[in-house]
Amino acid sequence: MMSNTAVSTIIKIVIFSLLVGLALAFFDISPRSLVENLGETVVDIYEVVLSFLKWSLKYVLLGAVVVVPIWLVFFLIGLTKKKK
Repeated sequence: MMSNTAVSTIIKIVIFSLLVGLALAFFDISPRSLVENLGETVVDIYEVVLSFLKWSLKYVLLGAVVVVPIWLVFFLIGLTKKKK
């Protein structure tokens, strides 16, 4: 009989494997192409991630222009309340 930690670990590995498999399928990567073109696949994944980061950076900065000043105001208000 397996212990609870072993069963828990197996369940976590299965769930993580499912998520990784879904992510690889999203990038249209099959198990065969992963093994055959491991170096190229890593480069392809790197390029997709880098492209996403470049695309998302302008939106993060745009949102930060609004969010950071609002956060700063609430943070400073919180500091003044703590001093009292």
